[in-house]
Amino acid sequence: MRHANEPLSQSTILVVDDELMMRELLTTRLGVAGFHPLQARNGQEALVMIGQSRPAAMVLDINMPGLDGFGVLESMRRNGQIGHVKVMVLTARNQTADVRRAIALGARDFLTKPFSDNIFLARIERLLRSRPAPGGPAASSPLAAAPPAAPEADASLLL
Repeated sequence: MRHANEPLSQSTILVVDDELMMRELLTTRLGVAGFHPLQARNGQEALVMIGQSRPAAMVLDINMPGLDGFGVLESMRRNGQIGHVKVMVLTARNQTADVRRAIALGARDFLTKPFSDNIFLARIERLLRSRPAPGGPAASSPLAAAPPAAPEADASLLL
């Protein structure tokens, strides 16, 4: 978890993806930008690491074997962790229903693969600057009240 006086660039960010190359790409980009990235290979590992390392944010894939990204969000919501870890979903899935479900479960941003490094890092910065709303994590995302984007659109640009 990021402390108020800690620079955004020193924040711990958990990267959760079952694909090694994607985890390595994301952690390298985050590390070069000055963040402290951690990796989890699956949903179960992510939940353990959230409890141990208390990251400020998490980049979460949806399509993973076993406990998928939606399952991680559901578990975090049940355990009260969703309000403490800011979640960006980064996935190849771009259906409107997926965006709605992720945001309803507490994700604050949704970015589809493939993505540009500059946009990814800008969105991480914005994610870390966002504040939770009194109504809960889902209510704090402008996407929660926004109309669904077209499936081919990047829904998180509505933030």
